[in-house]
Amino acid sequence: MTIFVVENNKKDLDQLGKTLKMHSPEAEIQCFDNSPEALAAARKSRVNVAFLSMNLQEMDGLTLGRYLKDLNPYINLIYLTGAKKDAFEAMALRASGCILKPVTDISVSTEMKELRYRNDAARNKRVYIQTFGDFEIFVDGTPVAFKYNRTKEMLAILVSKRGVQTTNGEIIATLWEDDGDPKVKGSYLSNLRQDLQNTLTKLQITDIISKQRGSIAIVKDRVECDLFEWLDKKKASRYQYIGDFMDQYSWSDYLHSELDDISYAMDE
Repeated sequence: MTIFVVENNKKDLDQLGKTLKMHSPEAEIQCFDNSPEALAAARKSRVNVAFLSMNLQEMDGLTLGRYLKDLNPYINLIYLTGAKKDAFEAMALRASGCILKPVTDISVSTEMKELRYRNDAARNKRVYIQTFGDFEIFVDGTPVAFKYNRTKEMLAILVSKRGVQTTNGEIIATLWEDDGDPKVKGSYLSNLRQDLQNTLTKLQITDIISKQRGSIAIVKDRVECDLFEWLDKKKASRYQYIGDFMDQYSWSDYLHSELDDISYAMDE
């Protein structure tokens, strides 16, 4: 779950951020003291809950809320106000709730327990990754198209690593099997990574990737994936491995024996 807090008052912003971290330690909490910055960030990731002060500068809370709702119709908007009359305007936006300042731990806890949209796992995970058979990635049920075919293959490599940070060198070695000038391949890899970033940004799913200097990884808990669920739930999984895995990529062959061994162990 991703939670935004937008509040001009720095003291109130810090306090609410701390309260939310205690209430929802598993959530990604982002705090902003101005609305344009918050809106720009919301265009790059899917926001589930937003605590918005009514009296924001540059763009008031109601206007910001409308923009956020355009980006995600299922967002839970919770308004922070010093005037009871503001609650009527908030409810017109079908907000999840409204808190009368000063904000208290109890009021925050109450609103988080009574969210209008519960954002269950199925709705949060817009991304489904198929690895059994041919590799494919779907967003909201539609296959994702990349500018370069190798971009999709690079993503497949990250999925096969199951959340482990994978270096640029490892990706290059897998994609091209050490064939060609490393400098040229490094430049090509930069194009692939940019294509991946641009595509995920357009789809508002940049949070499925974790980047570090010189390496990149898939964020497992941000996606639904047949491989991940099968490894986690074994025979109780909705998906079952029957010998086919990322069939269109030759480098996936080395993983078959590992998956075969896991499958055989389940049958013992």
